[in-house]
Amino acid sequence: MRQRHRVRPALALSCLVLAAASPAAAQLTSGPPSGDNQKAAVVQWIGPVEVSISYSSPDVHAPDGADRRGKIWGELVPWGYATDSFGTCGNRCPWRAGANENTVLRVSHEVEIGGRRLAAGSYGLFMLPGQQEWTLILSRDSTSWGHYTYTEAEDALRVTLKPEKSPYHEWLTYEFTDRRPDRATVALMWEDLAVPFTIVVPDVNEIYAARIRQELRNFNGFDADTWRQAAEFFLDAKIHPEEALAIAQGAVSNPFTGEKTFQNMQVLARAQAANGRTNEAAATMDEAMGLRTTTPTDIHQYGRRLQAEGKNAEALRVFEANATRFPNEWPVNVGLARGYAAAGRNAEALAAARAALAQAPDDLNRENLRRMIADLEQKR
Repeated sequence: MRQRHRVRPALALSCLVLAAASPAAAQLTSGPPSGDNQKAAVVQWIGPVEVSISYSSPDVHAPDGADRRGKIWGELVPWGYATDSFGTCGNRCPWRAGANENTVLRVSHEVEIGGRRLAAGSYGLFMLPGQQEWTLILSRDSTSWGHYTYTEAEDALRVTLKPEKSPYHEWLTYEFTDRRPDRATVALMWEDLAVPFTIVVPDVNEIYAARIRQELRNFNGFDADTWRQAAEFFLDAKIHPEEALAIAQGAVSNPFTGEKTFQNMQVLARAQAANGRTNEAAATMDEAMGLRTTTPTDIHQYGRRLQAEGKNAEALRVFEANATRFPNEWPVNVGLARGYAAAGRNAEALAAARAALAQAPDDLNRENLRRMIADLEQKR
């Protein structure tokens, strides 16, 4: 029979004491966090890019309840590097910008911080606090505990930051304070101080484009609407016009899935125009307006888009073509009123607006037309 080896109580106790003495000692995963520094995380998407910061969050009041307000910066958190006899960082130990395990920044795609590129991945987030400026340090080591084994050789990026006053925060917090399509600002906030930095996605439209190309190859690619929307993205983003044209042509003429609808033809005309094929674009729109499935609302909205682009003369021709094909149908007279008004033909605009008022299908349109009529009567 195999013998079961038993650990002597004295030996077990000595092992426990040694483990507790090490700053990087492992903790029971089911136990409370060290120093009551609760774990926290913040996640923000910048367009298609996921950014997260995970950290342990100390509070201004110490575990014994002592109020440390006014004693955080320069005391509890020293200015510049700290010196630590444990580990290997020596007298060049940066602050982990949190508590316990490393604060970790993760980015799903390449980004820029302070004008410097940072590859996709996970990074240990450290800071060097200063009275006038701080330094953000992102280390390729994201799995260590604290700063004890930090080494500058593993730095991926260093950026100078400016601290600023902040409303009081009892708990150390990371918060995204500004969000835009291609960038977001995140700030460390604790006590009365905030330290913001901005994360930029330099090629956000190219990331979208790569995803769209892949989507055209999966199940959604069997739908003409997906191809139209993909072409619209490239056209709206003003990137890869030749590719936009090829995709728009696919929306119209792909075997089995392409459809000659007004919407698809309109996007094809936009793509042709974007590639300098203006005559083809005009012919495509003439064909689109004559399709059996085209509605007066389709043509009206096309005219309104032309007006939004400042093409008032072209828009009026579209509104008049709509009136020829769909006389007295809603919203044909609305388009005529807008087209004539933009051309300075006030009397014709007023007559069309009054005709449209009699056809208006709901209160909102009636109210808008009453305002238009009042403006036209006052020649505004």
